[in-house]
Amino acid sequence: MIWTPDADQPPSPDTGGRRGRKPAPISRDAGPSHRAWLEPVRSFVFSSGLTLSDLVDRSGYSKTRISELLRGNGYYPAWEITFSVIRALGLPVPPVRRLWTAAAREAHKQPSWIEQCIQQVALQPETPPLAHQAFTEAMRTPYTEYARAFLLTDHRANWVVAETFDILWLCWSHAATSCDIRRYAWDLLRSRVMARASHRDGGPDLRAAIFSTTEAHDTDPGQFLVRTELVDLFAAIAQLPSDQMDVAVLHHLCGVSLDKIPYIIGLSPAITHAVDHHARATLEDLLRSPATGSESKSP
Repeated sequence: MIWTPDADQPPSPDTGGRRGRKPAPISRDAGPSHRAWLEPVRSFVFSSGLTLSDLVDRSGYSKTRISELLRGNGYYPAWEITFSVIRALGLPVPPVRRLWTAAAREAHKQPSWIEQCIQQVALQPETPPLAHQAFTEAMRTPYTEYARAFLLTDHRANWVVAETFDILWLCWSHAATSCDIRRYAWDLLRSRVMARASHRDGGPDLRAAIFSTTEAHDTDPGQFLVRTELVDLFAAIAQLPSDQMDVAVLHHLCGVSLDKIPYIIGLSPAITHAVDHHARATLEDLLRSPATGSESKSP
């Protein structure tokens, strides 16, 4: 299992003998970047069996302060208390610090405040596990292509992929013991992309991705019909179930060979080909439906 932006349960196996109560739900005011580090930290707290009193003893901060941090309540937490909690849990510091910094910007904290917070804590060098480094090098390009299809710019795509890899490092002990680390990481990437993608009619809005295609840049007036058909196609792809949409985006929008997709998304070749077959059939049905065309052309 992998945690998702809406998940409260940790991704690790049950650890019998837990003490204390699970933290209250995360505040609705916590933004996507704040949740990016807070959700896995909460999962580690819950799966560790540590109580709030244990964290007080290990971090030196009060129950009130730690409770507010774990709920994402009140003011955005300073790096010093965040660092104290993650060290109490034995978590790697560099990925959390980067995630914390991005969330501080999201919370409109001044650069001077962020820098001052970071300077108050002396850090020891830490490097990701070698397996994590090898995995990120192998997956960076296809992950970025997928993210760009939904987020449109290189900057946003690169940022979300970097965020995904930082969370993966933070959760590496869970990921490494999962049934398939590729599937674990892919589900994580998808959750981060969808948390920031534009949505329409209950699904991600892929219409703007049309303008990154060769056909869309063709100035031939005769290409207008092609662009109109692309609107319908991209709208239909966005309505597919998650696995079908992922395969369609990677294969048809990003140009990834169907034989390489199983290695990227963590499905077997047989299942991937079956998913692609079902996706094609579903797209044909959706494109034949008048509703799809009318919805994709609506303002």
